[in-house]
Amino acid sequence: MSQRVEMILDVNEKPQPAQWILLSFQHVFAMFGATILVPVLTGFPISVALFASGIGTIIYSCITRFKVPVYLGSSFAYISAVQIAVAAMSGDVSAAQTGLILIGLVYVIVSIIVRFIGKDWIDKLLPPIVIGPMIAVIGLGLAANAVSNAGFVAGGSWKVMLTAVFTFILTALISTKAKGFFKIIPFLCGILGGYLFALALGIVDFTPVMEVIESRQFLSLPEFILPFAVPGFKQYHLYFGPETFAILPVALVTISEHIGDHTVLGKICGRNFLKEPGLDKTLMGDGIATSISALLGGPANTTYGENTGVIGMTKVSSVYVTVGAACIAIVLSCVPIVSAFISTIPSAVLGGMSIILYGVIASNGLRVLIDNQVDFGQQRNLIIASAMLVIGLGGAVLPLGKLVTLSGTALSASVGIVLNLILPRSKQTEDSKN
Repeated sequence: MSQRVEMILDVNEKPQPAQWILLSFQHVFAMFGATILVPVLTGFPISVALFASGIGTIIYSCITRFKVPVYLGSSFAYISAVQIAVAAMSGDVSAAQTGLILIGLVYVIVSIIVRFIGKDWIDKLLPPIVIGPMIAVIGLGLAANAVSNAGFVAGGSWKVMLTAVFTFILTALISTKAKGFFKIIPFLCGILGGYLFALALGIVDFTPVMEVIESRQFLSLPEFILPFAVPGFKQYHLYFGPETFAILPVALVTISEHIGDHTVLGKICGRNFLKEPGLDKTLMGDGIATSISALLGGPANTTYGENTGVIGMTKVSSVYVTVGAACIAIVLSCVPIVSAFISTIPSAVLGGMSIILYGVIASNGLRVLIDNQVDFGQQRNLIIASAMLVIGLGGAVLPLGKLVTLSGTALSASVGIVLNLILPRSKQTEDSKN
């Protein structure tokens, strides 16, 4: 299913110390905007989200035996369910956090089931005709966010657009023309260059930095919210009511996304992470990371497409780099001035960079179809791919209850899997399999 891909630094290769730091910071910049946006939208502390992101990635890496260069950040899938649970409890986060702890345990249970059932079913459930469009949907589904951040919308500011274009071109030129070490840090160079360009245009807002300076709080522990009393920290209570259990069905969505994201990363790295170290271990790592995050008052964790895109562009898949980024995130969670400074990076800079990142992910979906020589002369393949792309990118929504809807990648993948199972195969296809 996988083909070996030539990487500049492979999964188990360690970079030189100076390179290590810069490569890890590149991943931090890639994940930062989305990771802090989730707590901003849900009202939870940003410092806890950063800490949980870092510690979650380290936990995941340990459980997967440092064989998967995944970075875990705050999950968007649970935002509405968490907001509803908090509102139902009149502002109390007990139901939301208890629900997220249980979500992590659901992952663990599913991972145990996968371990006993085996892994051969994965290839049957997710053949190339399903995997290719699924990867394309993951990348293209994020395209609107990149375009919006880049300012290419009705009434958009020319300064924002120009900054995004500058960042995009600079990143692309460094990625294709640079020599030596600069060739593997195009996003770090693009962000720094884009930031200076935005600074010259006057669209950098230093308010977060000034607030930290005025507070004179330059070093502090994250603002943990704990299920037990600890002086200096807020507390919530483990609560097992209907508001809690209403969050659990969202796990169906995120487990589907988990499989899709690991498939994308596997194709980029030329490995099959669902078989080695195995879906049971990746689910276990993701689940325990989410439970620990929720226990500390943070959001659910999930694999980050932004960081997968960085690996795809730089050909650096070293797990040392992603673990290094996790350590930096933990440090940043305790140094408000640094995280505040990073948060001043304009959305235009992130938008220009994201156009490349998300496009790389989508392009890998096309590569899956090409590498496996999927025959679109067969109506069966044409129907499966067409349905997945239209449903995944068309905003289709399938309600599964008051709090849960199946949409985007999860719904697209579900449709692809079902169609692959029920549509008859041609005799030629069956003969080629035997």
